[in-house]
Amino acid sequence: MPRLIALLVVALMMATTACSHPDRLPAVPRADTARAQPLGIANARFFADSDSGLMVQEATRALDRELEALRAEGKNPTPANLPPVYYLAVSGGGDNGAFGAGVMNGWTATGTRPEFKMVTGVSTGALIAPFAFLGPDYDAALKEVYTTMTPDKVFRVRGLTAALFNDAMADTSPLADVIAKYADEQMLAAIAREYQEGRLLLIGTTDLDAQRPVIWNIGAIAASGKPEALQLFRKILRASAAIPGLFQPVMIDVELDGRKYQEMHVDGGAIAQLFLYPPGIEAGRVLKRKRTAYVIRNARLDPDWNMSERQTLSIAGRAINTMLAASGQNDVMRTYFISQRDGVDYNLAYIGADFTVEKKGEFEQAYMQALYDYGYRQARAGTEWHKRPPTLEGAPTSINPSAIVVSGRR
Repeated sequence: MPRLIALLVVALMMATTACSHPDRLPAVPRADTARAQPLGIANARFFADSDSGLMVQEATRALDRELEALRAEGKNPTPANLPPVYYLAVSGGGDNGAFGAGVMNGWTATGTRPEFKMVTGVSTGALIAPFAFLGPDYDAALKEVYTTMTPDKVFRVRGLTAALFNDAMADTSPLADVIAKYADEQMLAAIAREYQEGRLLLIGTTDLDAQRPVIWNIGAIAASGKPEALQLFRKILRASAAIPGLFQPVMIDVELDGRKYQEMHVDGGAIAQLFLYPPGIEAGRVLKRKRTAYVIRNARLDPDWNMSERQTLSIAGRAINTMLAASGQNDVMRTYFISQRDGVDYNLAYIGADFTVEKKGEFEQAYMQALYDYGYRQARAGTEWHKRPPTLEGAPTSINPSAIVVSGRR
């Protein structure tokens, strides 16, 4: 989002002293961060940087629910005859999410799209994830979202004074309305049913107070029976796409020891633009079965050459875009090496250099429609999946993933 990022740069340069800002409740104290449980649901979310053990427990419970569902169908599952499982990870990318939507719908058209044991999403990928999780019945709605989107359905610009007196340069109430239209009681109930079958829908946000990555267990929230579950679900989707400084953060209410607090959540891409599962989890130890991962990167992975002007704002905006691109490429590499370490069959789709439609503005319908069609054609032709990230094309196939440092672990 180069233009939006440039706007943020301007705002940050203007914002020297804030005279006032929106009120909020106190943040959860540092020592109590892990104890905070939104809606009192113990497994509503996990901190990706520390809760590997709790996530393994959740995966084990999901397997138990799956086995129970198979037995209810009259099957006799054993460790030797468990069906294969499929994972889907969908990245951020703003309006480039039209690519991921096209891939999903084109994949359905081939008749080879599997049911996913687990779907993860960040930012625009978080908006795609519930539709992908619930299957082809939601393809029409997914297409509608990404081919009819316009800027006025996403945000309202507040003006430069928002840098001093507000929490973001844009108000995303329009996006909240779009989310509410599709993320309704019917969708939440469907997610709850699939959760009971042993499937997982996970959404990533960033807890800005704690500076920690959060993985939300949407199925557990949906199945909780809490009256506020739908509102929390919508907040999580909106938070995952809340680009810090540009789009307003989302406040999540929690209560500890009788006191009320608020957590400030923003775009999960502030820490990771996509995730398969945290590196601390070794999937082979949880599920002894054939595992296949599909990763959709809603962005290009080749350098985006452009002559930079010798102007402060141009240089700053270009540098931010470069950092975001590098971060996204690192996320793709991380998921690849994790999958290789754990014996998971890896498949990657991304926007190729052959897509040449010029983008003339944010959430421009013509661009998004063209990108949706591109993703659809790629999937329909069966050419969208790559077995390795492009930076590894031509590299030796004997790379030892255990020798690669992934998020601080070797």
